[in-house]
Amino acid sequence: MTGDPAFSTGDHHHALSPSPPPNLLITMEDGSQNSEQLFEDDGNELEMEGNDIDIDSNSLDIEGNGLDIESNGLQDDCDGMLEIDDNHESNRDGATTVSIENGISQGKNYPPPNVGMEFESYDDAYNYYNCYAKELGFAIRVKSSWTKRNSKEKRGAVLCCNCEGFKTIKEANSRRKETRTGCLAMIRLRLVESNRWRVDEVKLEHNHLFDHERAQNCKSHKKMDAVAKRKVEPTMDVEVRTIKLYRTSTADPVGYGNLNSLEGEISETVDRSKRLKLNKGDSQVIYDFFSRIQLTSPNFVYLIDLNDEGCLRNVFWIDSRSRAAYGYFGDVVAVDTTCLSNKYEIPLVAFIGVNHHGQSILLGCGLLADDTFESYVWLFRAWLSCMSGRSPQTIITDHCRAMQSAISEVFPRAHHRLHLSHVMQSLFENLGELQESGVFQMILNRTVYETVKVDEFEMGWDDMIRRFGLADHAWLCTLYEERERWAPVYQKDTFFAGMCTFENGECRSLFFDGFVHKQTSLKEFFGKYELLVQEERKIEAINDLESRDSSPLLKTRCFYELQLSKLYTNEIFRRFQDEVVMMPCFSVAQVHANGPVITYMIKEHETEGDRSNIKNFEVMHDKAGTEIRCICSCFNFNGYLCRHCLCVLHYNGVEEIPFQYILSRWRKDFKRLYIPELGSNNIDISNPVQWFDHLHRRAMQVVEEGMISRDHYTVAWQAFKESLNKVRLVADKHV
Repeated sequence: MTGDPAFSTGDHHHALSPSPPPNLLITMEDGSQNSEQLFEDDGNELEMEGNDIDIDSNSLDIEGNGLDIESNGLQDDCDGMLEIDDNHESNRDGATTVSIENGISQGKNYPPPNVGMEFESYDDAYNYYNCYAKELGFAIRVKSSWTKRNSKEKRGAVLCCNCEGFKTIKEANSRRKETRTGCLAMIRLRLVESNRWRVDEVKLEHNHLFDHERAQNCKSHKKMDAVAKRKVEPTMDVEVRTIKLYRTSTADPVGYGNLNSLEGEISETVDRSKRLKLNKGDSQVIYDFFSRIQLTSPNFVYLIDLNDEGCLRNVFWIDSRSRAAYGYFGDVVAVDTTCLSNKYEIPLVAFIGVNHHGQSILLGCGLLADDTFESYVWLFRAWLSCMSGRSPQTIITDHCRAMQSAISEVFPRAHHRLHLSHVMQSLFENLGELQESGVFQMILNRTVYETVKVDEFEMGWDDMIRRFGLADHAWLCTLYEERERWAPVYQKDTFFAGMCTFENGECRSLFFDGFVHKQTSLKEFFGKYELLVQEERKIEAINDLESRDSSPLLKTRCFYELQLSKLYTNEIFRRFQDEVVMMPCFSVAQVHANGPVITYMIKEHETEGDRSNIKNFEVMHDKAGTEIRCICSCFNFNGYLCRHCLCVLHYNGVEEIPFQYILSRWRKDFKRLYIPELGSNNIDISNPVQWFDHLHRRAMQVVEEGMISRDHYTVAWQAFKESLNKVRLVADKHV
């Protein structure tokens, strides 16, 4: 997910499947265009069975995984405060909504499939996808499946939209109406070690309109067992708590008593260690900020955590733009705890993502009383509840035991990784005099950044430990035990979307860097907050215009460069272009063949002009499935193919980069509407609050569309004027 996780109106429409390990066995199905999968060789060969098989199974309903936020606005004269309760109940009403913008499907009661979902059985997985499809208005079929050789035990399958593919030559003259459109929507399932069925790949984009009437009559939906409904639910990371609304006109949510009372009049019985550290006036600052934002942004949400004495302990907030952006860029999320861990004046925690320009974007903020397991669990569940229970694929954090345990609790199936730059900084800080040794730094950097195989890293680490006498260094031993969370050589199957650059350990996950300092007060922070967020979104809008209206300068005659210059945003294209420029510097040699899967060795000179220092990179290419993987894992790290893969594709006469390696999260022609999920059109006509909410959301759709170009703006403005005149005519009739 990968690079493109599948959920909501998100950018996860082409989900990355986890890359296979080097020691793999490939078994392909004849005639299948997109069902090839690289499997782990567990000593049992696999057989493919069936192509375009229709399986009739009892379909099971899945009740939504959403949480019901009763209100997030100001009501009467009271300020709405949201608290997450500990009862772990889950209201199923508001899980997800329907959107077919650009053919992206999203269910009302069934969350869209995303990589990492797990099911108890194959039938459960099939039934879930079938129910999801029925609700949206399309049917499914089994495109392919595979079993153990000499056994009927199913090991994997690809479920696709029944509009996948086209008629065969034999069927071309049939009188039956052509219903196939070459649709690519699908999910790939695999039986994992826990004997559960996991979704490994997802494509949500359909190239046709949904037809509920036709879908109801399709074979996959006809025999859905109504009795079986509500029995199965995908194992998603939605262990979140019910959000309840608390309103009071006099109580101070921060623990200072009445908002009009003097600050500092706190009961001596209140444990200060279990409440948010606030200075005089901070409670009013928080109150004023949330009240002001809610009035200007009705879909702004904040959550309050109070201790037993009613004092503020933790707080979380997020605006509608960030919630919508998570749908596109929620595959990789970094949790920045710099302020909290370094004891800044404000205990800020920020959720950071990366947009289609490689730019850091804000996905929510929190203030925590402490850095304990309990506080992190509350924060993560609060954040997850605002994201409709959808977990990211990858979470990147600092090295913190409490946070690590909280992530395991709230996001059990996410890949938890540590900031490599922070790990390296801590490593030098804990090694005393060695941090001044140039030789030690050189050996350490070579071991961490330049090794491409696990055994190379481990041998290099052992040599370093022996050479510098660090065998008894307890902190270093502990760090080594967790190497799979931070060393690049172990991260090859984890998608990072370019958030971490493993060549030098830099990380692009700091959003408030340079704006928040150790002595920055809460009042100063909230004063800068809106300006900073607006500036970030302004930069994104400018980059959108520049990417759409300009053509990047090409540096080679390579068609791959020309191909992506028309598709990717300028910044991402420039990064990819660096790989293209280095292509002619390598030699390609075939070293192994296993059916359609060929292994090549790419020889790369580490320094230009130095012919003695050569580095070898293995690239595996599956000609039948047009899949390719390099040992450097650039695609998972950065989201685009490396120079080594490009060399092999060019060597084999492949004229275009295969579509599965062109991620929609980087595309400049992909329409992104940063508006909240619309939900149902069924509103209570006697409730003016619902009138406002519904009209506001619809109007925001027009606003977002109107910002695309000057022509769009003109049409939108004219529509607004005409609508206003019509509304006034109605008002005149009632006078």
